[in-house]
Amino acid sequence: MEYRQLGNSALKLSAITYGSFAIGGTMWGGTEKNDARKAILTSIDHGITTLDTAPFYGFGLSEALIGESIKDRDRSAIQILTKFGMVWDGSNNGKGDFMMDIDQDGKQYPIYKYASKANVMKEVEESLQRLRTDYIDLLQLHWPDSTTPIEETMEAMQLLIDQGKIRAAGVSNYNEVQMLKAQEHINLASNQVPYSMLKRQIEAKVIPAAVENHIGIIAYSPLERGLLTGKFFNGNALKSDDHRNGYFSQFDLDKVKSLLERIEPIAQEKGATLSQLVLKWTTLQKGVTVVLAGARNEEQAISNAGAVDIDLSNEELDQINQAVNSL
Repeated sequence: MEYRQLGNSALKLSAITYGSFAIGGTMWGGTEKNDARKAILTSIDHGITTLDTAPFYGFGLSEALIGESIKDRDRSAIQILTKFGMVWDGSNNGKGDFMMDIDQDGKQYPIYKYASKANVMKEVEESLQRLRTDYIDLLQLHWPDSTTPIEETMEAMQLLIDQGKIRAAGVSNYNEVQMLKAQEHINLASNQVPYSMLKRQIEAKVIPAAVENHIGIIAYSPLERGLLTGKFFNGNALKSDDHRNGYFSQFDLDKVKSLLERIEPIAQEKGATLSQLVLKWTTLQKGVTVVLAGARNEEQAISNAGAVDIDLSNEELDQINQAVNSL
């Protein structure tokens, strides 16, 4: 595994980072807890020492599964990344930006983006308990909240750094203006943003601004929630409550299939899967520090870790880039 420094922080993260959205089950058709625990530990055993989670993922379940899974492991050898600012329990009293309604276990929950100082402090204490740890390596604002000044949110995170409860501060889903505004008030370690062969918008402004200002980029959804694994085109059915039924509709699926058919021979030549090739390509893109990859079982965890071992020549990279640029 390759390990990379995150921006100006002292953190070194695994180039492939474990993404735990799916194991939370919310919007993913549920989860199998035993498989999730095995996926977490197998990831760590294969060098993926960085675990990214959030309270929203399963309304605390994802964090709890990570905390339970690693309770007997060397905490100093694991980097925990979590978030705050997506409130579902009504504790925001209607404050913040309404985001969406989520159906969970037969009940509807209104989700708000809320990043007030008081809420940051509250959520961190809850996350520490679920994660069974006394510090978080990287705390990230999950989504921008237009009702809370950026400086108020950053002030809260700086206080948490001073208290030793977090080691570094990051944001997520920030554009370049918001990102640089946040950095005026804190040593901003990173911005976690969507990036894949199918979504490259951050190449225009976010990545150049991050590179110039030494801010790390954490790329999420590099496999577009499984679409770029190719399994969807091989008849793998999704559960009715799986959000990907709607998510995939934003893409021209014929073009996506054509892309995968063009790059699959390279994966086969390397003895790799399509998902491994896509992950490797993503780790090589300018400005990208680490790449999130979810795993719901041991097999997926091992596959993700193996992506970094693929050796691509300049000619092979050119072939992949030509296929990506043809979209």
